[in-house]
Amino acid sequence: MVESQRHDFSEDYDGEDDGEDTQEGKYLSFRIGNEQYGIEIKHVTEIVGIQKITEVPDMPEYVKGVINLRGNVIPVVDIRLRFRMKAIEYDDRTCVIVVNVEESPIGLVVDAVREVISILPEQISPPPSVARGDISRYIKGMGRFENDVIILLAIDKLLFDQRLTQISA
Repeated sequence: MVESQRHDFSEDYDGEDDGEDTQEGKYLSFRIGNEQYGIEIKHVTEIVGIQKITEVPDMPEYVKGVINLRGNVIPVVDIRLRFRMKAIEYDDRTCVIVVNVEESPIGLVVDAVREVISILPEQISPPPSVARGDISRYIKGMGRFENDVIILLAIDKLLFDQRLTQISA
């Protein structure tokens, strides 16, 4: 998938329910800095290139503002800032992953989108017990994929913030 291209994940579902969840064990992988992260594909609506973000006053630093996506106002969270990492200038590989959490669309700014990968439950280990602070509560597990370790995020915990919910409503 070309990182700066738009992809609508709702089109991937054919509408037929054959009793098998085709999204089970599938994760969208993306990069922040030198690390790979993943979120369950079932939360992903689409991926768009970075665009004009309108700042909203009195929001946490990691809430960059809102975007207008085809007439829908969507709050945007910079994952780097959410993890208290150093901010970087956005470039042509920077993407916004639009996810649906508690029936609310929210955009996640990431350095680059990688690919959709399959990780079986037996390939997922619990988060390290030595992890401290806020970031550890956002980690769902550590997925083994090929020769890499992917940090799997609990998207609902990552984005649960009263002010985010209010702005997306």
